[in-house]
Amino acid sequence: MKNLIALAACAAGLIPTLSLAAPIQLCIDQIATPGTDGRVLGHLPYGDALASDLVAAPPGFALGQCLIQRAAAVDLTRLIRATREVPEIAGTLRAVSCHRSTERQRAVFCGPVGPDKPYHNAMERARVVAPPGYSEHSTGYAVDFGLRPAPGCPDVDACISLTPAGRWLLAHAREYGFELSFPIGNPQKVTWEPWHWRWVGTSSKAPGATTARTIFAQARTSFPAKPAVVDTADSWLRIVRQPPNPFAPAPLPKPNSPTKP
Repeated sequence: MKNLIALAACAAGLIPTLSLAAPIQLCIDQIATPGTDGRVLGHLPYGDALASDLVAAPPGFALGQCLIQRAAAVDLTRLIRATREVPEIAGTLRAVSCHRSTERQRAVFCGPVGPDKPYHNAMERARVVAPPGYSEHSTGYAVDFGLRPAPGCPDVDACISLTPAGRWLLAHAREYGFELSFPIGNPQKVTWEPWHWRWVGTSSKAPGATTARTIFAQARTSFPAKPAVVDTADSWLRIVRQPPNPFAPAPLPKPNSPTKP
């Protein structure tokens, strides 16, 4: 089954065929060797989305350009509309980053790497940013959320989890088909990223969801998201069922129900 999943994903053009652990050049002076599972410095391989499959995010949501898979855009629109109904966070959620091509990812990854730069080598950089060819953003299904105005919390920082909007995402994003790719303490050893969410659809029957779930099959089986989108039809992927969501708000008391003093 795993072989069938991999072949289907390769055919879709979104998971490149793995070489036999041949060293690859990430930056001009940075080389890494894929592991036996295809990962490089903790990250799984992904190819570029087709330009014809990408659409612009809803107006006013992006900080700059935000292209996303057409299927994911439907649920993203629903998610944004839902936040507008929550007074505490209405109008504050933004997209910091959406689709990034492999070449764009190379610039983002390699720019700060070097002897006199913030990251001395690719291994250090990979803790916080995926190497080119190994980013979920290249698929067009991932979104980095940010806040405007920023409440003393910079973009792509774990402090978003302490904000009302960040807590809302942790409690409700999976209701709109988004799951947290890199939860705290994840076995991939990637930094906790409560701003980075990938779309897999609310159900395997949702338009486009099967493609997304095939692309992320290895990630979802070996390194499950949390919070995650899980439904019974996912059993073919052997998705690990998640415990109750600790960020879900407590249920409100029913109207006219007696309350204890």
